[in-house]
Amino acid sequence: MSTANNTAAVEKGFAQTGANLVRDVSLPALVLHREALEHNIRWMQNFVSNSGAELAPHGKTSMTPALFRRQLDAGAWGITLASATQTRAAYAHGVRRVLMANQLVGTPNMALIADLLADPTFDFHCMVDHPDNVADLGAYFASRGVRLNVMIEYGVVGGRCGCRTEDEVIALAQAINAQPALALTGIEGYEGVIHGDHAVTGIRAFAQSLVRLAVQLQDSGAFAIAKPIITASGSAWYDLIAEEFEAQNAGGRFLSVLRPGSYVAHDHGIYKEAQCCVLDRRSDLNEGLRPALEVWAHVQSMPEPGFAVIALGKRDVAYDAGLPVPLLRYKPGVVPAKGEDVSACKVTAVMDQHAFMTVAPGVELRVGDIISFGTSHPCLTFDKWRTGCLVDDQMNVIETMDTCF
Repeated sequence: MSTANNTAAVEKGFAQTGANLVRDVSLPALVLHREALEHNIRWMQNFVSNSGAELAPHGKTSMTPALFRRQLDAGAWGITLASATQTRAAYAHGVRRVLMANQLVGTPNMALIADLLADPTFDFHCMVDHPDNVADLGAYFASRGVRLNVMIEYGVVGGRCGCRTEDEVIALAQAINAQPALALTGIEGYEGVIHGDHAVTGIRAFAQSLVRLAVQLQDSGAFAIAKPIITASGSAWYDLIAEEFEAQNAGGRFLSVLRPGSYVAHDHGIYKEAQCCVLDRRSDLNEGLRPALEVWAHVQSMPEPGFAVIALGKRDVAYDAGLPVPLLRYKPGVVPAKGEDVSACKVTAVMDQHAFMTVAPGVELRVGDIISFGTSHPCLTFDKWRTGCLVDDQMNVIETMDTCF
């Protein structure tokens, strides 16, 4: 790759294939490590398959079509998404089965989905939790001459969306079946809002209630398909959901679908902690997920002893669930790239375009040095980037990955 081409790539703010992170790439940059990424995709697919379930990873984490394709090629049943616009973006990149783990509300959003359903190969399911939404969907899709697959969302008090009682679920199923343009195809829940000292007990009870409702609905003939979908699971408690679904033979009567999303990149924060808990609960799992996502940035200023300002801010990295974590320091332009541990340093605050970092004793930095940072909550790092760099172990860019937020 010529210097001229490298310069053109830098001026556009992203790398080209063949560039090296420490020499050619305009920083800050979103970095994905190929080995860890491929490991995570294999690991989760194997875990879900061995649990007798199907995997529909939540695509809103990355909104990166290149990752969707890798997940589907590895055996994912479909992709989970959160909105009509996300669904349209995924469809444009070849995704043909979507669970929209959210309510489809508003005529313009309904129109987006109705247009996609003109393709008979497109399998789409969205959530409902209120008779008003059922009536609106039934009227709109009847006017379009299209039948919409819907699933009842079952929630918890104080949580997000979803019917709060089992009686509400049964009544909503009756309202759905009164709408010829709607087909009830399953039941869905989200356990990630269950917290506290007894979270494990609460999550198991929630999963059991979800299966019990599914059986009741099936026995009453409420579902429009022979093997309805039953689905739950975020990125922290998927092992408990898988165990409860399997223990109650949900896979025999139902199509059990798990929906973790953050596993694909993992992190150095909340999901690292959650994964440690999974491994503690499951002694048969001798290896877990690996952090695959980093953000790289330059040391921008060293205005005081023991204090560095990094050219990295809220517009580059998640900060809602913990500040960026310094990992390794690289010398700019030095190839092959060799990182030195700077994990004793600590980010204390982030602004729009700057991070404040205390420099640990014994760590010598100079302006222009490159530091890799781990993150917490990958969803809110991905959405700050139009392009990420997939790199090999020599920090060479082997693919650029566009997002479609």
